[in-house]
Amino acid sequence: MNEMYNMGLSIHSLGTVVLLGVLVLNFAVIQKSTSFEKYRRLNSIFLLPLTATVLGVAFFTGVIMMAAKHLDFTLANLVMIFVSFILIVLERKRNKALQVYKTFGVKILVIEMVLILAMSTWMWLL
Repeated sequence: MNEMYNMGLSIHSLGTVVLLGVLVLNFAVIQKSTSFEKYRRLNSIFLLPLTATVLGVAFFTGVIMMAAKHLDFTLANLVMIFVSFILIVLERKRNKALQVYKTFGVKILVIEMVLILAMSTWMWLL
């Protein structure tokens, strides 16, 4: 059972690293985009589904790990749940506000990356 739990933690950690990579990809694409229409098309076809899928992987593995711990709510788990909700809200706001896509989108992506880096660093140092 302990091996399964450790594997689940590894998958969850990998999911957060991939999520950070997808956010960096989003950041790079939004910085290099020159046309709003091209960015909106790329975002709706590729980036939005990719981001949602990777967010889902991180959230789903987190839920599985919570179930494996018999819903033991520690401070770290509560912070991760809170950060998860913040990420969902920020992604929704970023995708809703495509009219001011560069300035607002960059701010949201930087906030999301800082949140994920802070949470990941805290968890990896425990």
